[in-house]
Amino acid sequence: MRDCLNHRAGFDRVLMTVAATFLTVSASSALAQDQARSSAAELAIEAAIPRPEPANVPPPTASDIKLDTTATVQDSAKEPTKEPVKAEAAPGPDKVETKPSDVATTPASEAPKSETAKSEPAKTEPAKSEPAKADTATATPAAPAAPAAAPAAEPVKAASNVPAADQPVADKLKDIIGAKTSRHFDRKNERAAIEKFYGARDFAPVWTQAGSLTAAAKGVIARLKDAASDGLNPADYPVPDFAAATTPDALADAELKLTASMFDYARQAQSGRMHWSQVSGDILYPEHPVDPNEVLAKVTTAADASAALDSYNPPQKLYKELKAKLAELRGLGSGPVIEIADGPALKYTPAGKKQAEIVVEDPRVPQLRAKLGLAENAGDTRYDATVAEAVRKFQSGAEMKVTGILDDKTVKAINTPKRDKQIDTVLVNMERWRWLPRDLGVPSLGDAYVILNIPDYTLKVMQRGQQVWTTRVVTGKPGTHATPLLTETMKYITVNPTWNVPPSIVYNEYLPALQQDPTVLQRMGLKLEQNRDGSVHISQPPGEANALGRIRFNFPNKFLVYQHDTPDKNLFAKEDRAFSHGCMRVQNPDQYASILLNIAMPNEKYTPERVRSMYGRSEIDLKFPTPIPVNITYQTAFVDDAGKLQIRKDVYGRDATMINILKNGRGKDLENVVAHSQPSYSRPATTLPSGVAIANNGGGFGSSGPNFFERLFGAPALAPPPAPVGRRPQQQRVFTR
Repeated sequence: MRDCLNHRAGFDRVLMTVAATFLTVSASSALAQDQARSSAAELAIEAAIPRPEPANVPPPTASDIKLDTTATVQDSAKEPTKEPVKAEAAPGPDKVETKPSDVATTPASEAPKSETAKSEPAKTEPAKSEPAKADTATATPAAPAAPAAAPAAEPVKAASNVPAADQPVADKLKDIIGAKTSRHFDRKNERAAIEKFYGARDFAPVWTQAGSLTAAAKGVIARLKDAASDGLNPADYPVPDFAAATTPDALADAELKLTASMFDYARQAQSGRMHWSQVSGDILYPEHPVDPNEVLAKVTTAADASAALDSYNPPQKLYKELKAKLAELRGLGSGPVIEIADGPALKYTPAGKKQAEIVVEDPRVPQLRAKLGLAENAGDTRYDATVAEAVRKFQSGAEMKVTGILDDKTVKAINTPKRDKQIDTVLVNMERWRWLPRDLGVPSLGDAYVILNIPDYTLKVMQRGQQVWTTRVVTGKPGTHATPLLTETMKYITVNPTWNVPPSIVYNEYLPALQQDPTVLQRMGLKLEQNRDGSVHISQPPGEANALGRIRFNFPNKFLVYQHDTPDKNLFAKEDRAFSHGCMRVQNPDQYASILLNIAMPNEKYTPERVRSMYGRSEIDLKFPTPIPVNITYQTAFVDDAGKLQIRKDVYGRDATMINILKNGRGKDLENVVAHSQPSYSRPATTLPSGVAIANNGGGFGSSGPNFFERLFGAPALAPPPAPVGRRPQQQRVFTR
């Protein structure tokens, strides 16, 4: 009987163990299904509910477990002073050492009670401190299912950083920007910048807060309304009426309109209202467009939004001086108006071979000196050579007959200048400054650069913001030989250059001349070569009579122009010096070369004498380790060192073209690039008249030989072609430092 009972007890223990295992697996499976059924919204809600830290409770042991035949939830009111056991601290079912009595008397339906106790703390009391209760162990993992009562289809929005007062405007901005329409922004990069900027701030408005203008908005609006002082047109940058915007729709629309006007201002302040290609095909400046992302970040975070937006205007001193003069011309300047009284004509006569210098005196001369900006000897009443020269310059700028005589017509022009015309001249000069690079020089050389002003016929070398050297120049004739406007870098100087005659001169001038006189090129010291393809190349070897003189300054460009010496020094004495085929002739090339070489290679100690010692018949290239920028400009209006506004003759008609475009323009279409025909270096086959001396007699280069650009500036990547039989090889260039 005892054995039977023992076997029965053993069988009961096995049965209870199997049942416990089954319940454990079932509870784990139910938990997994509940967790799998949890929607993303439920998990989000659960994550948002703060949960207590898990208690450091050790796993239960056999001694902690006592038999419970009721399996009911303990009445926690009996021990209110006990600390509640945190649900997360209960070990999982696989960790609990269960006894048969515990498992057999614990119904599965008790789990919801435990969940309810957790989700409704006001209706429950703290539980007793027995952590090993089977109902606690089994109910705890099911706790995440408590939020199941919330609607699963209701999405949960992430917390927004937009103030409640601005949320309606943010919602409208999101709708407008999300539609990706071009109602406010017609440029792709601007639309992309808007999407990125506003998206990063949850589409909160940046120009208003609770319907009121921000400090940044006030600064931007002030800058846009004052656009005229920058030579721009305020009508191009409309400011929306925020005061009348009383609805979220109106505020969102005003927000984007102000942003669009800010973009337009920054873009045109930096690059110009018109692209330079709208004016002429012989202009080539580097592009420097604004980045809308940078504009948004810079202006909206600046302490002074107006100053930040103003920074897109040219930073150069000459531009800022023109801006000040524009204010004076518009009547915004200070100081008394100087009038020259009527009187007899004043004329200065220089000393000649048979007569002495004649200098007349007149009480009007001090006023004339002040009017013309002559600060030296301001009270001098003598009409001397200095005053006469200033009158000549005024007459030239006013497109009058240049005589140097102060007559009634000149007095009237000085007293009542064509102010509107002067304003227009200043405006287009400010516009051209926007085309130029922001950094004219190279930082590693002390911001050194060369700047040439075509209408003033002068060249200046600048370094560290100061003029280092200046000289007179001769520029191209108006029309097809006009000197182009460009920015390039001077890479080397050639001493004793060969003049490779440009194809335009060869085919338009020299070949027709050969029809009249087959010996004309020989008498000029020029060499004609006819290539195997029938094309013609004309050159002049180095020497004192070379058309380029003794030095050529090379800044390779598509227009094939450069600066050089000249044997015709007499042209530098003339007032107007537009005589060349487009290249720029320099009055003192040896000084110019030494200045540039000392900037590029300060340790070499070049002097004009050292440069002249290289004169000979072999080409010598002096390369710059760091190229020096060369800026060819067209400044018909500028402020001189005495603070006087100088006006120069519009020799190429660039001012007239630009004024006409601006006054009859097509809005933003003026910013579009206009395609022009490119310079041609072609050399068509030519039949030469009899009697013409041909240096190589058809043994020159074929059609695959170097073009004119390569002959002029070199093509280091290509090996020189072999010299034909019976022809001396070309002189090799000598590269020195």
